Amino acid sequence: MSFVKVKEYVSSLSMDECEDVVEFLKDDRRKNVQGLAKRLLNIKEKHEKEITRVKNMYDFDRELNLAEYIAGVDEVGRGPLAGPIVAAAVILDIKGINKEIILEINDSKKLSVKKREKLSEIIKEKSICFNIAMMDNREIDSKGVGVCNQQVLKSAVEGLKIPPDFVISDGYPIKGLNIDNTYAIKGDSKSASIACASIVAKVYRDNLMKEYAETYPQYHFENNVGYGSKVHLEALKQYGPSSIHRMSFLKNILQL
Repeated sequence: MSFVKVKEYVSSLSMDECEDVVEFLKDDRRKNVQGLAKRLLNIKEKHEKEITRVKNMYDFDRELNLAEYIAGVDEVGRGPLAGPIVAAAVILDIKGINKEIILEINDSKKLSVKKREKLSEIIKEKSICFNIAMMDNREIDSKGVGVCNQQVLKSAVEGLKIPPDFVISDGYPIKGLNIDNTYAIKGDSKSASIACASIVAKVYRDNLMKEYAETYPQYHFENNVGYGSKVHLEALKQYGPSSIHRMSFLKNILQL
């Protein structure tokens, strides 16, 4: 079999099937085939490390509480100058870990846009249930971002179709939540449930800001998603604020 054919055949195999083929490839005297075998071994090692890493995240959730339904919750959009604050709550099947484990989950900020988009769809498909809540710029201006931050986390949890028995939030506890709960510092890197919530919330908000960019192209929300980038700040000084800007955040910038 030619190297091209070998490569095509290998690319069609699952990770488990590749393990059997590697030993066969290693016995081939051709250097390019042996090189392919080494690459497959490296991929396999990385895959096994990723499984271990993510299993540890699932274990983190189970060790915090043995409840049947554990929800992870996280928010995005606390600091931008425009747009809403968004939170997501996710309940994973942490008992059926071997079948339902979702690889590559992590703090959403550590993932590429393409990876986040893909994972968000997988999470929605594989989770037991999820819910997204948001509060817009007007609510942030009237109530304050701290109050809205707490409220949006609470709303995300309370809107779940299946009420969780236990809740894990990222960074700080959720006030006024009548469900057993705790929090984890840098939880989106430790907890599978929080990481998934982080990804779902981030993708939802980023896509929403891309939609706003079509209405307000001068601010380039498709790139800065509402944060105070240089281009965004220059547009504010030239055009003034839009209807989705947080006026309470702009006092110093626009000297209001």
